[in-house]
Amino acid sequence: AVLLKPNLPSPFTYTERTMRTLGLSLIVLLRMAAAPRHDGQPLLTFQTGTLFGVVTDAASGEALPGVNVVFLALSLGAATDIDGKYTIVDIPAGTHTVRVSFIGYETVEKEIAITDGQRTELNITLEEAAVGLDEVVVTGVSSREGRRRASAEARSRRRAERKAAKRRKKEQRKQAPQPSPAPQANPAPSPPKPARQPQHQPPQHQPRHQPTPHHPPRRVNTEDYARIVENTFKRAKDHPLSTFSIDVDAASYSNVRRFIREGSVPPKDAVRIEEMVNYFVYDYPEPRGRRPFSITTEVGPAPWNEHHQLVHIGLQGKRYDEDEAPANNLVFLLDVSGSMNAPNKLPLLKKAFRMLTHQLTEYDRVAIVVYAGAAGLVLPSTPGHHKKTILGALGRLRAGGSTAGAAGLRLAYRIAQENFIEGGNNRVILATDGDFNVGVSSDAELVRMIERKREYGVSLTILGFGTGNLKDAKMEQIADHGNGNYYYIDNAHEARKVLVTDLRGTLFTIAKDVKIQVEFNPAVVASYRLIGYENRLLADEDFADDTKDAGELGAGHTVTALYEIIPVGARHHARRSSRKALRYQDTALTNAAWYSGEMLTLKLRYKAPDADTSRLIERRVRAASDYETCGENFYFSAAVAAFGMILRDSEHKGDASLGQVLALAHDGLGEDPFAYRAEFLRLVEDYREITAWVSEY
Repeated sequence: AVLLKPNLPSPFTYTERTMRTLGLSLIVLLRMAAAPRHDGQPLLTFQTGTLFGVVTDAASGEALPGVNVVFLALSLGAATDIDGKYTIVDIPAGTHTVRVSFIGYETVEKEIAITDGQRTELNITLEEAAVGLDEVVVTGVSSREGRRRASAEARSRRRAERKAAKRRKKEQRKQAPQPSPAPQANPAPSPPKPARQPQHQPPQHQPRHQPTPHHPPRRVNTEDYARIVENTFKRAKDHPLSTFSIDVDAASYSNVRRFIREGSVPPKDAVRIEEMVNYFVYDYPEPRGRRPFSITTEVGPAPWNEHHQLVHIGLQGKRYDEDEAPANNLVFLLDVSGSMNAPNKLPLLKKAFRMLTHQLTEYDRVAIVVYAGAAGLVLPSTPGHHKKTILGALGRLRAGGSTAGAAGLRLAYRIAQENFIEGGNNRVILATDGDFNVGVSSDAELVRMIERKREYGVSLTILGFGTGNLKDAKMEQIADHGNGNYYYIDNAHEARKVLVTDLRGTLFTIAKDVKIQVEFNPAVVASYRLIGYENRLLADEDFADDTKDAGELGAGHTVTALYEIIPVGARHHARRSSRKALRYQDTALTNAAWYSGEMLTLKLRYKAPDADTSRLIERRVRAASDYETCGENFYFSAAVAAFGMILRDSEHKGDASLGQVLALAHDGLGEDPFAYRAEFLRLVEDYREITAWVSEY
């Protein structure tokens, strides 16, 4: 009676303990009733049904993953999957209230009748919550509940810090050496100790707020890098084709530079050699005719192994004049969550986007979307020459709250589609540390969402900021799958390079799905190894498949790839193949292999930015007979590649040394108008000092 009718008069008031006992008793009775009889049938049966459906965005009609669907009066619920679908089983028959909630959207409650043994469908559309500028920008969270949650988190952190300080203080007192009297030949009896220490004597322990030298506060490093398995040598006779997608990302170099400048050795998996090589601009010839890029090849000695050769492949993208550049439809998607509350994060982010804002014209448009506990539109799409309005919105940004990155991406893409410019540059620029922790956050789910969005013609550029929790692997993946590029901004100088100096290449795509396939001549090449590009490799059959995504080339961008070659007859060539003679195919080389003098055939496929069909370019490269023709591009790219192999402690680094890297870089210094190559020399010197100190101590 108490359980079924709790609002009884005062004589029937029970304590919490009594209520719990009665509840447990009822559960036991129900289980006994459900026990089978002698004929196998239960004494008591329950009538249940199933609820299923899809949750979508009311504005775009797209599926919403991660939505909570809960029965209010029951302990039943589910979250939607990547396709917005959910299923809840074993629901008691009857009429119930279902609540559907998701961060950044209005909560919906519906009455639903569940029938015994039936599947009931309930599809829900959610309206985005009206999030104001003050709520999202000033506080960094989206609601009063979010502010209470952030305040509770701050109190919890302070309590944890106080407990840690007390623990360190106790450990210090235990470890403090106790003073001992000097040894004497005939020690005199010591006077009795006073019962209490004199008031004027200073205390022996450290002051309460003085930092403890033996136990400095630890900063937890949660930076995340994808594991890299280096490319190995392959026999040209067994594997004559090498296929990969181009890569113009440059995040790895600036991230490595950050580690070295902080006096530490970068993690091996933070070193992506192709991104280090492609950080620098090379002096390749301008393209001629209607082709969007030119192709340059050089063959020379591999500096780290005198028996090997190095093949240098370079692409130069066409440069746009100011009046030829297409209009920009940009959405700044800015992370203002609590993890961005650091000097090298949100303040540097704001400075970087101010630089970009000053480059915009009246033909460009900019919207600003921010996300913390939820996503919100701070600035609707605004003409680029309204700089005061744009800069004012940037200046009011503050950090705080959790990180609903996926919700921010959905809103940013929707704004970009609503303001789409035909023939223009439609792009979302995401600035974050990559620490998504609300809603869809797994790499696989984010990649699938980005792949769906790129079909609308909106590209994605990612700018990484900060230290300590940088999610490098996540940001690189979603940039690659979003027809975009990924940069790491470690200082204002790098922000200017990416968003001012290299602006056209960063924003304007001139060729998409650019793939490279190299066919090696086994009569000349015994084995080969692609240096870097480990996460850009493609299957050989993907080269001619126009449905397979690949990298994009921006206006004025250069792309460089290096192959290390073991010539036929060279010492220390790769081990012989264990494959025996084949029964069903002939592996004999053709006359072209023996008599053409060609080392390899280089093939490229690309699509125009608005095309779906690729075009093919093919070039034959002869074996080198004179290494004196190698130029500054060859030597400098070899220096950067050798440095990358040293940082990774690669098994293929051979005789590479920091002294050799410096000598090669000096030979390839060239004009260097922005002093990027000179900075590389200083970086190698700094790393040499770090390694010398580590080896000494």
